[in-house]
Amino acid sequence: MNANLYAPFLEATRNVFKLMLDLSDISDQPAETFACDDELDISIGVVGDLKGEVVYRFPRATSLSMVNIMSGMEMESVDDFVTSAIAEIANIISGNVLMMLAGNNLNCDILPPVLLKPDDSKDYDLRTACCLVTSVGNVCLDLRLNPAG
Repeated sequence: MNANLYAPFLEATRNVFKLMLDLSDISDQPAETFACDDELDISIGVVGDLKGEVVYRFPRATSLSMVNIMSGMEMESVDDFVTSAIAEIANIISGNVLMMLAGNNLNCDILPPVLLKPDDSKDYDLRTACCLVTSVGNVCLDLRLNPAG
């Protein structure tokens, strides 16, 4: 099941990054190779056939680069504008993934993005993480889901 979830997240992220940021040089690698102390963590809650969250980890430098591309403005610090823009990217990716999963008879909805550090004390049946490498920096996706029931 992890592979069935991983592929749509990877595809949706690539599609959104291409459309919104004109980034097409995206590769993935295991999350263990990703280390960053200064990051923007955006959590998107998932409810329905799957329950849990998807955590998007954007290093601050990556966040600033992405928002610079989107807005055409040179951003120097992570403020409310940058946080909102990055949260919207995570929201769009998640919405695209859930449409793909619905095609595989997994019906879920997403909750609004929340800026937070994830709770690592919870157990998840479906947990996988990966990092996406782009020309503007890395982004880590941490899928933390349980089947409903």
